[in-house]
Amino acid sequence: MSESTTGGGLGSALREWRTRRRVSQLELAMRAGSTQRHVSFIESGRSMPGRSMIIRLAESLEVPIRERNELLLAAGFAPAYPQTRLDDPQLEPIRTALERILHGHLPYPAVVVNRYGDLVSANAAFHALTAGVAPRLLAPPVSVPRVLLHPQGLAARIVNLDEWAWHIIDSVQVENARNPDEQLQHLVGELIDLAPPRPRESPHHLGFAVPLRLRTEGPDDDRELTLITTLTHFGTAIDVTVAELRLEAFLPADEATSLMLAEALR
Repeated sequence: MSESTTGGGLGSALREWRTRRRVSQLELAMRAGSTQRHVSFIESGRSMPGRSMIIRLAESLEVPIRERNELLLAAGFAPAYPQTRLDDPQLEPIRTALERILHGHLPYPAVVVNRYGDLVSANAAFHALTAGVAPRLLAPPVSVPRVLLHPQGLAARIVNLDEWAWHIIDSVQVENARNPDEQLQHLVGELIDLAPPRPRESPHHLGFAVPLRLRTEGPDDDRELTLITTLTHFGTAIDVTVAELRLEAFLPADEATSLMLAEALR
């Protein structure tokens, strides 16, 4: 690959990330400890930055570390961030920590997913919550958004399906807009096909979050769980696999839900 081609590929990619983040050349230069002239030359392909400068620019734009590797490759450098299989012995401390966190959330459902919402691990409460879901939806790879919104998943039990479905879709769209990915875009299309029409109003918000209102199964199926979700990730991860993991916890929004979840695991 010629230097001009390499520089042009890096320059256009850097410009796309800067535009996506709505950061000016001057602001990016100040964040990265460079000059606007240098940033301009990099984007136009007139200057080839060193490896450390590319990393500083990517960090300044909050580029995901998988895509930071791609920027380095575009400039002819080796990737800086490893991508280790989750079952690799090196990640045993990470796996142990995640399992402890999942267990610590009991009796409340919690899952660990990758950047696409595919299930990596779940606690017993989540498995109890998804009892009755079609087996094919629970065959790996398990898409948690698909399980939630599919008619053979939890959709039939979600009281506020129109509201909750678009909450999920909007979240995936925001992530895809911030960090574009073909698989995420495909997931958005699939979820839109599963969702009912978008509601004009959202009367069931708790003021700070969209709740998941879920009917229970069994003889007391007239009862309703009200859950809110939280997302956690490894903010300082330097491994691609670890950086893309997300912990999603389903927490009770009221005391009645807390009691029902506790009863379900007795």
